[in-house]
Amino acid sequence: MFEPPIRIAVVVVTYNSAHLLADLLGSLQEGLAGLEWRLVIADNASADGSAETTRRLAPEATVVETGRNGGYAVGINAGVTAALAAAPELDAVLVLNPDVRLEPGCGAALARELALPRDGLPGVGVAVPRLVDAEGRLIASMRGAPSLLRAFADAVVGANRAGRFRWAGEIVADPAEYERDQDTDWAEGSTQLISAECWRACGPWDESYFLYSEETEFHLRARDRGFRVRFAPGARAVHLGGESTTSPGLWTLLVANRVRLFTARRGRVQGAAYWLMVLARECSRALLGKQTSRRAVRTLVSRRRMSAPRGPEWVAAA
Repeated sequence: MFEPPIRIAVVVVTYNSAHLLADLLGSLQEGLAGLEWRLVIADNASADGSAETTRRLAPEATVVETGRNGGYAVGINAGVTAALAAAPELDAVLVLNPDVRLEPGCGAALARELALPRDGLPGVGVAVPRLVDAEGRLIASMRGAPSLLRAFADAVVGANRAGRFRWAGEIVADPAEYERDQDTDWAEGSTQLISAECWRACGPWDESYFLYSEETEFHLRARDRGFRVRFAPGARAVHLGGESTTSPGLWTLLVANRVRLFTARRGRVQGAAYWLMVLARECSRALLGKQTSRRAVRTLVSRRRMSAPRGPEWVAAA
């Protein structure tokens, strides 16, 4: 268990995020009340002055400029490396998207989960909050580990219908599940407190995932190493959300990385079955006119595209 004061580094990855920083930074004081914290901004070669905006709004922050848009994992690794080098005694790292707004007491509620007595169980390595969107609507952020059964259910009845049953859906869709503390296989990665013990045991995030599935890979790797991922409804935050469901390039990257991750963990034979189920899902939605799924289908059936670099140029061309 941690001894107070709990010392954390707040690591935020920015990419053309200058317009989001004032509100994020304004939420930290109350959101992290009771904790001893320092701020690290890892900027992935923004063209809008995100690094300069940080220096102006938060002159005490450490700004790490990666020099390239290498993806979310690259930024996280650079930020955490700088944080641990400056303060090796840190208890935990709070990873945040720039479009997150912490509610009062969020950080302390997450830290309490990391400090839970083990009582013979593995320790909590990652704690995640209850998230809502800009309109206050619940975000279904908990997930089950990818499996053939869940991919089949998703293809046949859809992610939200399958998600009403924990054993059937990858998305945990039942709102009642978000009212109680519980373990989850993995969770949406915009807001997460990672213990320093877990980070050191697991190592850095996998930078081969430019965007999407990098948090899945890390959370599942943490569980492989004996840590738990814990959902804490008493910790609350707002996540304004991204464009993955409306941008064909981003949706294609999300779908392709799901297949990559499953294949990497389960092997080529099961990976081929998973690919087929994901392809069936995207084909059915493409027939309904979804442009995002049409592009995803083209990528899934193209071996060349599936093995292409997963960077911003790939997203634009996908």
